[in-house]
Amino acid sequence: MYKIIKIKEKVRVPPKEFGGKLDESILKLVQEEYEGIVDEDVGLVIAVTGVGEVGEGKVVLGDGAAYYETDLELLMYKPQMHEIVEGTVTEVTEFGAFVRISPVEGLVHVSQIMDDFINYDAKMPGFVGKKTGKKLTVEDDVLTRIVTISLKGNIQNSKIGLTMRQPFLGKESWTKKEDRKKPEPKAKKEGKEKKE
Repeated sequence: MYKIIKIKEKVRVPPKEFGGKLDESILKLVQEEYEGIVDEDVGLVIAVTGVGEVGEGKVVLGDGAAYYETDLELLMYKPQMHEIVEGTVTEVTEFGAFVRISPVEGLVHVSQIMDDFINYDAKMPGFVGKKTGKKLTVEDDVLTRIVTISLKGNIQNSKIGLTMRQPFLGKESWTKKEDRKKPEPKAKKEGKEKKE
C-alpha cells in the first residue's frame, strides 16, 4: 500500500550548501539520506517528495553546519498481510520465483507456485506443472498474495513471502474462462403451463 506521510525532522546542512537556495539544498540532502531506507512501522521510503516549512537554523559549537527543523513529505510503500499484488517474475531458481511487486521483490517458494506437482526446468528457466502443463518463467506477469513480511533496516535485508496457490492467483492464463465468468442462474418462468 502506498501512502504519503509528513514528518518533522532536524536536517544538518553543511557549510558547502550555504550558498544555494535553502529548501533545494535540504531536499537534496534528505533525498540522499532517506530514499531506500526501511522503517518497520511505516515501510519503505520511495521518495522525498517535498520540503515544507523550514525553521530557523541553529549552529552547534564545534560543528560548522547549521541544523534546521524542517517539515518533510515522504512517499512510502508498506506491504500489508494478505494484500493481493500484481508483479513480474524477475528470476526463477530451484527453490522458487522472485517477483517484483512495486519497489520490492518477494519470493514465491516452490511449494506456493501452483496446485500441481511441478518440475524445475533450468533450460527455460522456469517451472512446469505435471498434470496441467502450466508454465512459469521470467518476465511472466502474475497475481500474488502477501503471506509473510519482514522489514529490516534496508531493502536488501527485508523479505516478503508470496503465494499463488489460491483461486485466481498466478498467471491470468491459468484461470479457466468458465471460472472467471460464473453463469447467472436462469430465471424461473412466470405463469402456468398450458395443459393439453
